Amino acid sequence: MPTGLKVLIKHQAIEKEVARLARAIRHDYLEKNPLLIGILKGSFIFMADLVRKIDMPLEVDFIRLSSYAGGIQSSGSIKLLSRLNQPVEGRHILVVEDIIDTGLTTAYLIKYLKRKRPASVRLCALTEKPSRRKTDVKIDYIGFTVPDKFIVGYGIDWNEKYRNLVDICYIE
Repeated sequence: MPTGLKVLIKHQAIEKEVARLARAIRHDYLEKNPLLIGILKGSFIFMADLVRKIDMPLEVDFIRLSSYAGGIQSSGSIKLLSRLNQPVEGRHILVVEDIIDTGLTTAYLIKYLKRKRPASVRLCALTEKPSRRKTDVKIDYIGFTVPDKFIVGYGIDWNEKYRNLVDICYIE
């Protein structure tokens, strides 16, 4: 473990929670062939584990947004860095996020997707930090509520570092 990091959520707990989320999603989306949209880069590890456990017909796409610009605080200004490759209109969409912090990025994406007239849009987040919320965001599937600490690991980074940690840790 790198110096200055403390384990917040062990990998075994993450695996259990991902399996629970996958069961709920499979139940709700059976026969719907959902399009899961991962928000890059943070969601890629969570999303990979999640789709393997959902184990039903689905499609995957990714979108890239940014609001951090290298810092540890959201700038509040959302930038769309890459667009979707799959059509959204008439589809059942499940947005997959690593963390809902202020909610600004997620709210921006949900609004963007709804303008494309999907059949439905739901949100799945591995973690949420409600103490930092600046806008209301409905999370349909939530893994863990975390304290107001800067977390890394399991895809979540700080300046592109620590994504590869198997546990979710916080920086002291």
